[in-house]
Amino acid sequence: MLDHLRVEQVLHEFVAGHILRMLFLFHGDAMNTPNINLTQLTEQFGTDEKCRKALEQLRWKDGAKCPRCDSSATAIANRFQYDCDKCHYQFSVTAGTIFHDSHLSLWKWFMTTALLCEAKKGMSACQIQRTVGMSYKTAWYLCHRIRAAMIEIDKPKLNGQIEMDETYIGGKARGGKAQGITGRGSDKEIVVGIRQRNGELRLFHSKDVRAKTLAKYIRENVSQDVEVIITDDLPAYPRAIGDLPHETVNHTTKEYARYENGACISTNTVESAFSLLKRGIVGSWHKISAKHLAAYLDEMTFRFNRRKRSDLFIDTLRHMVTADPLTFERLTA
Repeated sequence: MLDHLRVEQVLHEFVAGHILRMLFLFHGDAMNTPNINLTQLTEQFGTDEKCRKALEQLRWKDGAKCPRCDSSATAIANRFQYDCDKCHYQFSVTAGTIFHDSHLSLWKWFMTTALLCEAKKGMSACQIQRTVGMSYKTAWYLCHRIRAAMIEIDKPKLNGQIEMDETYIGGKARGGKAQGITGRGSDKEIVVGIRQRNGELRLFHSKDVRAKTLAKYIRENVSQDVEVIITDDLPAYPRAIGDLPHETVNHTTKEYARYENGACISTNTVESAFSLLKRGIVGSWHKISAKHLAAYLDEMTFRFNRRKRSDLFIDTLRHMVTADPLTFERLTA
């Protein structure tokens, strides 16, 4: 009887211990954590030490490496730094990253990153200033550094059914020849969008919508094996697309969609992304300069293409810890 009870006790302790280990693996490791709310964020990354540990896990899979010679490094006692075993360069986990030379607490970096990831239409620097607690200048610089880390370097070419269109960003013209003109022919900034149906989005701040410019975007972003490229009736598109399969929807005659052989010919998919961008400008950012428009497009594209991923926050941190530094001088030059 006693032996039977001991066996049950051992089994009970084994099962309980296994459950605890599984809970720890899910909740204890920050790198396995899916998108989290602010309460969970505060619990897991509420101190600079916790944030620094998370960055180390993201940056160095096999222990700290020297950013100069890529040799192993040893932690310096009582300091959040490492000493290279070969060249004796001393560095921290933020050295040479988007966090480089920042005096802002890491937990504020993490909080701001989480807010930008979860805000579907973006969040302004003024809102970050009020919510997280910092000066406007710091919030503005911080948001731009996070956006700089969201730039995609190796982008696969789009395939399948592609929609391409352009939109115009800017306020209403008040007086002069441009008054009443809202699209082509206005002085607004041009944004070209390319979206693969059930795939990724690309947004570009374009100087014009000439065939040569549009052809460059197609050549750099669209596969030669594309199934079809759908555009509106802008005359430049046929010359820009060339020999690739092309379908046109005639917006001039108020045609916005039609069906051919069971396929929908429209640019509504890419236009829905334009709508989200403009809601961000009107409702969140309110006013953005032409100089920094490309940075806001990068942020919107990065978040949009990962909107269904559960690791959006962690993936953003991964980009931040591998991105090159962005100095205030270079940002404002």
